[in-house]
Amino acid sequence: MFDLSPYEPRLLALHDHICPRQVLGLRMGELAGRLMHLDFPQAGKRALALVETDGCFADGVMVATGCSIGHRTLRLIDHGKVAVTFVDMQSDPTIGWRIWPHPEARRRALAACPDQRSRWHAQLAAYQRMRDEELLCAARVELLISARGLVSRPHVRVTCAQCGEEIVNERERIVNGRVLCRHCAGESYFSSLHDYVWRAAEAVNAAACANL
Repeated sequence: MFDLSPYEPRLLALHDHICPRQVLGLRMGELAGRLMHLDFPQAGKRALALVETDGCFADGVMVATGCSIGHRTLRLIDHGKVAVTFVDMQSDPTIGWRIWPHPEARRRALAACPDQRSRWHAQLAAYQRMRDEELLCAARVELLISARGLVSRPHVRVTCAQCGEEIVNERERIVNGRVLCRHCAGESYFSSLHDYVWRAAEAVNAAACANL
């Protein structure tokens, strides 16, 4: 049976309760460790986790595996799915294990714990009891993106020729021979609302004046 107790302190430091999706993330992380013959949670950066949604599920993956955004070993590939692909960066970063919930997992959870007071509670209890093959699916997959490109190389930095901001992790674009950040190259996720740049002190003073 899956043992939640080693993970509870870390999960409860991140959330005020433990939910079924956190347990799914934990179970997927443990299964990945067995499939890849890796010791999780990892202390280094050997495994890369590509989660397909954010939220509590991703925190479960992080706690079980040691993969994290801060260590550049967890990335969000936002497909809106409770699924994750793990890649061993030391062996073959073009091949990974993708793990996702079994399509019958919720129905099986209700059948396994019919006396729980809600579907949510049945899932929380059953996801800790069900065997891997009842709860999860796993398949070997070939990545269509470069895992090494996602991770990039340390200490690589350039300056955008247009805005002057620093760019790390080889995310720059070359446009007409100029090194540009993605924003200046037309791939931005925001639009500037002012004709000038507010420096930090100016922004703080302006916010203070607005609150007077």
